[in-house]
Amino acid sequence: MGATIGVDLPSYPQLVAVPDNPVYYAPQVDANYFFYDGMYWIYQQERWYTGSWYNGPWALVSPEVVPLNVLRVPVRYYRRPPPYFRGWGTDAPPRWQEHWGTGWAQRHRGWDTWNPKAVPAPAPLPSYQQQFAGNRYPRANQQPVLQQQNYGYQPRDPDVRRHYPSPAAKGQSAPPPPSSAPFPGGQPPPSGVRDGQRPVAPAPIPW
Repeated sequence: MGATIGVDLPSYPQLVAVPDNPVYYAPQVDANYFFYDGMYWIYQQERWYTGSWYNGPWALVSPEVVPLNVLRVPVRYYRRPPPYFRGWGTDAPPRWQEHWGTGWAQRHRGWDTWNPKAVPAPAPLPSYQQQFAGNRYPRANQQPVLQQQNYGYQPRDPDVRRHYPSPAAKGQSAPPPPSSAPFPGGQPPPSGVRDGQRPVAPAPIPW
């Protein structure tokens, strides 16, 4: 069973690329919500969670195996920054070595130094999930089936692969297809930045 973390999205969120990073963030979601290498990542109540669908279920992730590219997202892209982020540079990653202590820092030496030109390309967005909102949102046992049918991407990051759902078991079936409307409720998403558009400056951090 997935963890309850207080994030409940009514529909597939808008995702925008973080500059010089293979991670997307969700500027319209009131949470620290990201997408990287085929999975969603949320930092909530001082814990990291991950899931393969935009509204969970969510699994708790140990600080030891949170992907480094996710940890490198600058502070300014956290929509709900915790109080201890205050005073940290907004264009730099959070100071995880201070928060998680010397043991973590010693095991992750150099995590905060990297060549932006060498980062991998972002994974394709699972935009097919926008068809599933409200009472169309699939149950946990249906999600791998739909993902296998609609999203052929396989993670490259070893820390993502350990969380990525296994291929759907034989004999499972997907739920009935949604209505023919291309968007939930038959309406297009709000005007503005669309999925995969070039990075845009985030709103000011709500200190």
